[in-house]
Amino acid sequence: MKRLLMKTAMVSAAAVAATLVPLAGTSYAAGCSNAGCDNLGPVSQGCDADAVTQRSVTDGERKAELRWSSKCQAAWVRVTDTDGSGSDWIPKYGYIEKHNGVNGPLIRSLAVAIPNPGSDWSNMLGGNYYYRVCTTQGGSGATICSSYF
Repeated sequence: MKRLLMKTAMVSAAAVAATLVPLAGTSYAAGCSNAGCDNLGPVSQGCDADAVTQRSVTDGERKAELRWSSKCQAAWVRVTDTDGSGSDWIPKYGYIEKHNGVNGPLIRSLAVAIPNPGSDWSNMLGGNYYYRVCTTQGGSGATICSSYF
């Protein structure tokens, strides 16, 4: 009788343990959504998995891309040193801007330094707003921005 109870307990414990182990390919919820994503990292919140580039600007030496996650309803800027020369001695930045309407008031912006060489990304801005990305143009120092998304 003790053996039967012990086997039953072991089988029950194994069944419970199996339900606690996540299966490969299991979909997890994002860690934030909409404006709750403001100033949070896209990777740490799981928002990068479904992200797509919606807009981009480049001056031939650096590129700024507007990345959008439908799951998180949030955007961020991904920046890349496209010439890879590592010759820039003045720090350059990419920006994401959150606006209340096309050409509407700026609600918030975040910047990220463009690595020399390489790529990086900013934290996110979220919600049902208009977004665009900008970068400083090499040589002239002028700011170039994408159209709104």
